[in-house]
Amino acid sequence: MRKLGSEGLEVSALGLGCMGMSEFYGGRDEAEAVATIHRALELGLTFLDTADMYGPFTNEVLVGKAVASRRDQVVLATKFANVRGENGEYLGIRGDAEYVRQACDASLKRLGVDHIDLYYQHRVDPNTPIEETVGAMAELVKAGKVRYLGLSEAAPETIRRAHAVHPITALQTEYSLWSREPEEDILPTVRELGIGYVAYSPLGRGFLTGQIRRIEDLAEDDYRRNAPRFQGEDFQKNLDLVAEIETMAREKGCTPSQLALAWLLAQGEDIVPIPGTKKRGRLEENVGAIDVRVTADDRVRIDRILPLGAAAGMRYAAPQMLALNR
Repeated sequence: MRKLGSEGLEVSALGLGCMGMSEFYGGRDEAEAVATIHRALELGLTFLDTADMYGPFTNEVLVGKAVASRRDQVVLATKFANVRGENGEYLGIRGDAEYVRQACDASLKRLGVDHIDLYYQHRVDPNTPIEETVGAMAELVKAGKVRYLGLSEAAPETIRRAHAVHPITALQTEYSLWSREPEEDILPTVRELGIGYVAYSPLGRGFLTGQIRRIEDLAEDDYRRNAPRFQGEDFQKNLDLVAEIETMAREKGCTPSQLALAWLLAQGEDIVPIPGTKKRGRLEENVGAIDVRVTADDRVRIDRILPLGAAAGMRYAAPQMLALNR
């Protein structure tokens, strides 16, 4: 277990990202997804991450169904702000007070719960002052609909302004061996303010598992086929980096996934990775990271293999990059 922030929230040291169970990574198997969530709870991974936009909307329904009889075992995190239509179309980003209230009520209904444990603003709305957004989120806390507040992909100054309105418990951004940018200014900021850090895509959208060798290994409808780091020369450069991590993992008697997660866990007790998976086998492999020890020598070696900026290509396509770190 780890503490997130300074407001009293305690979560499992690893969480479970549920996004891929409903969208983006190709293939759907609801029965296996529910079984994966149940297995996570059995193994002590009780921190579940979803969002209203995943599906869209269907991932919250799935997660809610999976935890319906086990609500007291779960720390449930969801998000708002990325607006999508019923047909999946993207309609922009909203953080205005009216939308915050609407989105929360809709998520509560889909999840089938009376409160959300951790409620994130998924992306910062550049057209709404963060004070308005967090002020509306704080009203949800007062109403008992939400317990703790979070932000995702927010810039240091935004985090400070938000935290001045109401304590922010967690900041979620991408962080992994091939996305180390948070070490520059995000991590120092949240640590100064006593905010916990939740690392999404801690396995580099699956690249760091060593299981993706060719673009053809991804399903036809897998969005990674169009992600910059999976394209052309960048793909090969990143494969070469992963090969070195695979060698190191073999020497340590673990898998590349376990090494990548263990490295993140070793970055600080305030960091909670949320690897996503929709299969029990992968989940069980990820849990094994808890027992992998990353030594000082290991960290030096990893810093040599994958220093800040080593991964080839941007995290997202150019239009999506504009919504990050705002």
